[in-house]
Amino acid sequence: MTVFILYNQCYLHKLIIKYIYWLNTVVFLFNPLPCCILALTITTHHSRKFFSGKMGLFKAAGVVYKPVEEIDLGPDSNEFYLKANVKAPRMAGFLVKIFAWFLESRIIGTLLLYILKRNNLIHKLVSNATLEEAPMFVPLHPFVDLNEQEVEQIGSDASPAERVQRAMNCLPLTLEKSVDDSNSSSFRRWTIADYSRAYSSGEITPRKVAEQFINAVHESSRAALPMSFFINYDAEDILKQATESTLRYERGDPISALDGVPIAIKDEIDCSPYPTTGGTKWLHKVRPCTGDACCVMRLRSCGAIIVGKTNMHELGAGTSGINPHYGTTRNPYHPNKIAGGSSSGSAAVVSAGLCPAALGVDGGGSVRMPASLCGVIGFKPTFGRIPHTGVLPLNWTVGMVGILAGTLEDALIVYAAISGQLPSHEPTILPPKLLFPLLNSTNPISEIKFARYGEWFNDCSDEIRICCSNALHLLCEHYKWKTVEVTIPEIESMRLAHYLTIGSECTTSLSSALEKLDFAELGWDARVALRVYGAFNSKEYIKAQKMRNRQMQIHKNIFAKADVIVAPTTGVTAYSIFDDALKTGELDYINGAALVRYQISGNFLGLPAVTVPVGYDKEGLPIGLQFIGKPWSEPTLMHIAFAMQALCISHYRKPKVFCNLLHKN
Repeated sequence: MTVFILYNQCYLHKLIIKYIYWLNTVVFLFNPLPCCILALTITTHHSRKFFSGKMGLFKAAGVVYKPVEEIDLGPDSNEFYLKANVKAPRMAGFLVKIFAWFLESRIIGTLLLYILKRNNLIHKLVSNATLEEAPMFVPLHPFVDLNEQEVEQIGSDASPAERVQRAMNCLPLTLEKSVDDSNSSSFRRWTIADYSRAYSSGEITPRKVAEQFINAVHESSRAALPMSFFINYDAEDILKQATESTLRYERGDPISALDGVPIAIKDEIDCSPYPTTGGTKWLHKVRPCTGDACCVMRLRSCGAIIVGKTNMHELGAGTSGINPHYGTTRNPYHPNKIAGGSSSGSAAVVSAGLCPAALGVDGGGSVRMPASLCGVIGFKPTFGRIPHTGVLPLNWTVGMVGILAGTLEDALIVYAAISGQLPSHEPTILPPKLLFPLLNSTNPISEIKFARYGEWFNDCSDEIRICCSNALHLLCEHYKWKTVEVTIPEIESMRLAHYLTIGSECTTSLSSALEKLDFAELGWDARVALRVYGAFNSKEYIKAQKMRNRQMQIHKNIFAKADVIVAPTTGVTAYSIFDDALKTGELDYINGAALVRYQISGNFLGLPAVTVPVGYDKEGLPIGLQFIGKPWSEPTLMHIAFAMQALCISHYRKPKVFCNLLHKN
């Protein structure tokens, strides 16, 4: 039985289904005596081959990577596209517990982890690989003047409120339009500009909006399928902020266009008066929140109403947003589907109309992925662009504060508020000036070239492939922009190197707390994730950073051919939530790999990226198209995203769960 577990690539669900006496196996595995006798009792032909190395247990040769200058990045390159080699079944409920127990056992766990790493090609592509590049530990990019078109320059020392005003001046004039509850073809979400106009005209007050917000959140938690938008929100604190904002409008003295606008914060970012849980039941006890993160302080200084801490996947260690402690955040377009993770709550509150924008943290697509699944804008700036002070240090070199918004215009406004000079202890590599895109320009930017890697672009569901291909064709046809076919090599190697990096940094940052932690306080899926993360060693981490340097060079060469890389945002749309996962979480690495497939370069290489809703699948679930830019090219990305949004916005659909906060009755 023990041999079967190892030999069958850890497909524990097959073991449990096939063998009625699985309990005996569990007892056997956790009994120290049989574990010690294991090597003496294995006699089958296959097991002898397995442990002798003929089937590869102790034979894990690594790839020898050719020099970057020898790689052909053209469309006819002989570089092989390797699809994600994920070999793991979906597990939830009792199966997750069994698997966690296996991994946490000293001897069997070590063997299982070795096999998991080997069978998912970590040994071959990263651990034992030969790379000539030096390691690059932080993806800091030197400033290069990109000569971006149609931009406005703003001094980096301008106050957040001043930056917001300058951003407002960059927006096009829009016709006032109500959210139509009966005609889905005319649906649009209220924007920050809508809130500002309604407050200034006296049609509604921030206090009234706050009351409606509190009622809506309360109702959403009492629904047949609780939406679980928030981990924490304080009605009294929200009403206090809203009352102060209402008085400022009555005096005719609002701070900025953000004054009185509800903004939600992912529970990975410090925000008084709330604890910062990271989606756990214990982290806030060992790391108390002592004040606002820098990005939150800047939003407050603009008058925004901070409405609470949104739900998230525990420790950001998953893609579904299923949290066994605080409930599963559900997708407003279909409450039986996931919202995506880890910034699940932030995406869902924007999608459902509770906030025009929210903050998330993007360590592995954690902003862009749920934004795409929930049908909203997800924007991740260049690494180092937004202050990271006050954000949980779960992944130092891949995580970035990002923005989820109903429209690109709202993403720009929030970006204006939270960007700017960095605190003195953070790397000071920012460009000398902030550049905002002139979205109100009558001269669209010209001669944009999109790099498209066909095999990678098409490695998704048919509905996503067709929808994204049509959207890209429409964009290029309308603006006379071009697509350049390229090859982006070693994408799967980069994904594994990123996974190794984010896992190593997470366990290192939590090491002191984990040594004292009762693992019963962790969700079962988080226990599995942390056990896998902890299996990476220093040699593997260094190899991953060598891969980072290598991919930085490769992408620099790609950007010599084109301005932007284009791809779907996710490989699948939102999938179903099953009851067996609600209390334990789930392990669904096949769907997980499909969700992160197009995310990695934004995090591992620190590149800016944005996702835009471009359509829906047959179930009415949103599909996003992603644009990945050169370092510091946020204005160009926003121009492109705005252009894409303009072509698609008339077809946007209203979610099944939606709240109209500017409704006066």
